[in-house]
Parts: sequence; C-alpha cells; structure tokens
Amino acid sequence: MRILHIFVLCLCCISMKAQQDSIVQQRLARSFVREGNELYTSEKYADAAISYKKATVQAPTYFKSSFNLGNALYAQKNYKEAVPQYELSAMGTKVKLEKAAAYHNIGNAQLEEKEYSKAIEAYKKSLKNNPTDDETRYNLAFAREKLKQKQEDDKKNNPPPPSEYAKRIKKQSDQLLEAYQFEKALKLLDGALEKDPTVANYKDFMKKIESVIEIQAK
Repeated sequence: MRILHIFVLCLCCISMKAQQDSIVQQRLARSFVREGNELYTSEKYADAAISYKKATVQAPTYFKSSFNLGNALYAQKNYKEAVPQYELSAMGTKVKLEKAAAYHNIGNAQLEEKEYSKAIEAYKKSLKNNPTDDETRYNLAFAREKLKQKQEDDKKNNPPPPSEYAKRIKKQSDQLLEAYQFEKALKLLDGALEKDPTVANYKDFMKKIESVIEIQAK
C-alpha cells in the first residue's frame, strides 16, 4: 500500500508539474503575441511573424498566435504559407466567430493565389460559422464570378479539337492559298469560325494570312 501511495503521489506531482508548465507556456505565448501585435501595428510584418512563430512554439493550439502569424505572412504576400496557419487557428478554437474569421482569411489568401474553387469552399465554411457576415458573402460571390470567368477563358484559349467541318474548311482554305487567294481563304475561315468554335484551333494560321494580306496592301 505504501508503494501505491508513493506511486499516486508521484503521478499527482507529475500532473501538477505539467499544468504549471502549460500555464507558463501560455503566458509566454501571450507575451510573444503582444510583442508581435506591436510590430504588426508598426508594419514590421517580418519581425511580427517571428514573434508569432515563437508564440506557436509555446502554444501550438493558441488561436491568436497561429491566426496572427497567418496575418503577418499574408501582409508579406506570402499567401501559401499563410493558409496552413489559418487552418491551424481554425482547428484550435471552438468559438464560431474565430473559426469564421480563419476560414474567411483562408479564402482571401486562396483568392490571391487564383485558387478560386478552394476560396469558394473556404468562404462557405466561414459563412457556416457566421452566416451574417456580408463581407464573406460578397467575397464568395466575387470568387464564383472569377471562377466562371476563368472557365470561360480556358475554353477560349483551349478549344476542343477541330471538328470534321473545321478540318474540311481548313483544307479548302489551303487550296485557296495555293491559288494566292488570301482574302477569300481568310473570309472562309472567319465565316466558319462563327458557325463552329473549333475553327479557333487555326487562329495562328489565320493571323499569318492576315499578315500576308497586310504586306500585299503596302
């Protein structure tokens, strides 16, 4: 029994020591965050990031240390490194408004990186935690519009392979070029492009014909 009592006493001492260490670490983390905040206010973002990193070492799940570190990295336009810090801050808090702020900033960083799909998902998570945030709602709409625009641009710049119709028109234009009928060849291709978007695969070819026509006109 005496051995058991000693063992229990040792466990209690270890537990108390761990709690004391945890309190000390949290105090240090808060101290580093305050230091970082002063530097951030002075727009010394790189120095602020160092202080916030020290805070995260002391208390990895402390919301303000990882969230503010994300802000310091974001201010330096280091968006890729800012995102995991915001993610860490979101995981480290149960407060919905804090989660919403973290996901909102994740969305902003991904928007800067033109990762529109990811930004949309981040803004949705933010609104789930704070449905009344108009700024997040606006940013979500903006990200959706940018994604739609990007998809449209991709279609224009990367059209599907030429259809059989487009290939046939190209062959006819080649025959016109062999007869030195450059304007007719270009007109044929322009008309075909209005009917079939896949004729856009021959845009470089059409530009060359335009250049020849311009030279002839001089």
